[in-house]
Amino acid sequence: MKKPFFANPEAAEYAFYMAIEGSDLEAMMTVWEPSETIICIHPLGPRLQGLQQIRASWRQILNSGVRLRFRIEGIQGLMQGDLAVRIVYEHITVLGTDEQPAQPVIATNIYRHTPVGWRIILHHASPGPAITGSHDSQPERLH
Repeated sequence: MKKPFFANPEAAEYAFYMAIEGSDLEAMMTVWEPSETIICIHPLGPRLQGLQQIRASWRQILNSGVRLRFRIEGIQGLMQGDLAVRIVYEHITVLGTDEQPAQPVIATNIYRHTPVGWRIILHHASPGPAITGSHDSQPERLH
């Protein structure tokens, strides 16, 4: 399979979430930079590093039979040089259930510009608080 060229971080991010919704492991892995330094942390999960661990985790998720739909909002980003950081709220719906979105997940996705386009090098997701008001507001306390 020829890897697609992602012209910008947004295109890579779109492909990332479409791969999850389509339960497509090969499409998922085309978004990742082929490096042993890449990192993925699923909500409440351990730190996974390298292609083998990340592929195995996505294989388990995408082959579980559970179909997910994502609505992404509250996107904040920063791009500097060959790196782009995007922080998003993931509203995830499990298809075939009452289809009410679960508690949002906050994800940080970091992309690197490579000779073959933008590729994800880190996905870190964790449960977020229920959203009330603006995503841009600062929390009252950090810890």
